[in-house]
Amino acid sequence: MIELTRLLDKNSPADGRLTLPIEQRVRSRLRIKLDDGRDAGLFLPRGTLLRGGDRLGSEEGLVVEIVAAAETVSTVRCDDPTLLARAAYHLGNRHVPLQVEKGWLRYQHDHVLDDMLRQMGLEVIVEEAPFEPEAGAYQQAAHSHHHAHSHSHQHTHDEGVSNETLA
Repeated sequence: MIELTRLLDKNSPADGRLTLPIEQRVRSRLRIKLDDGRDAGLFLPRGTLLRGGDRLGSEEGLVVEIVAAAETVSTVRCDDPTLLARAAYHLGNRHVPLQVEKGWLRYQHDHVLDDMLRQMGLEVIVEEAPFEPEAGAYQQAAHSHHHAHSHSHQHTHDEGVSNETLA
């Protein structure tokens, strides 16, 4: 099995391709098949988000290009930046991974969200397209801290907190 262990420069010539939906491009450990059928596995640092066009390398020198798979998404195009910002706000308030581009937004298809945006006066198109959301939503989910935090939450009088407040 081919072990893809590191991210390479995007200009590295590729020996193969790997087409994955976003659900798999946010995983750091995954058994997969390259587009040509060869068995492979991802062994990447936690928190790695693969984008279409990224290149992965194996210890043997194999270079594999990542392709963002077409998946069912909802796309909203709008010339009114305020209305588009309102849509992004409401989707973000629901913690929806969101692709933000000039004049349009895209999220994984959800008919409830589609209806919400239509009620706001936006046209929603359901289509098959690559989904490349903003990294923040996935980096937070995929990146965890494995060290203890020790913080003192005692306040001194210099901080304006009285002993009565702490009691």
